[in-house]
Amino acid sequence: MKNDTKTNEPAPGALSRRLVRACDRAVLSTSLVNTEWPYGSLVMTACDHGAKPILLISDLAEHTTNLATNNRASLLFDGTVGLDNPLTGARVSVLGTIARTEDPFLKARYMSRHPESEVFANFGDFNFYEMAVERAHIVAGFGLINWVEKAELIFDTSGFETLAEAENDIVSHMNEDHSDAITLYATSLCNLPDGDWKMTGVDPEGCDLRLGGEVARVDFNRPVTDAETARSELVKLVKAARKPNNE
Repeated sequence: MKNDTKTNEPAPGALSRRLVRACDRAVLSTSLVNTEWPYGSLVMTACDHGAKPILLISDLAEHTTNLATNNRASLLFDGTVGLDNPLTGARVSVLGTIARTEDPFLKARYMSRHPESEVFANFGDFNFYEMAVERAHIVAGFGLINWVEKAELIFDTSGFETLAEAENDIVSHMNEDHSDAITLYATSLCNLPDGDWKMTGVDPEGCDLRLGGEVARVDFNRPVTDAETARSELVKLVKAARKPNNE
């Protein structure tokens, strides 16, 4: 994650992208047909390797009707859960247009992130959607309030195609042969309870974990381009997790 050299804090675009990757849900807002009133409701989310949001929506949902008339929308990702003072936490509103997708890679990423969705995904009246991001607005406490343009928010995946092709094999291998390492990521690096944690995805900047209804995000120290560089970073994470106090 690129840092702001003046403050040694993540740049607004990188911070926004991490939040989109880390969250598994958001508030989707669309314009109600014939009224143009904003309508918001909870949706479950995943994202592609560039961090563009992916949704699974029923044809019966108000949002589907709204998007058919006006496909401009916003997604509010909330990173304030569990904070004593939520206003000190980060939240980002992502603006863009939403359209249906039949991309099998995007469908697989969503269902891996949300295993329970596989049932609904096979219903004829549920469809996958992806947001074409235009810009975002992040508020991270009282000191960071910024508009973020698309080029700052979305990770350029050119040259990272090999990782996308290998993702399913990497995730399967980790879950089947290195479940202890995944649990170590969750407990030691993320300070989360012990349990049967599963890896649900690997992208150039990190990996996603899940235990029941709880999710976790683990960042790599540098972007990975393929299975070999991903393996190297995953090994480094294990070593870091085993050090006292993660030094």
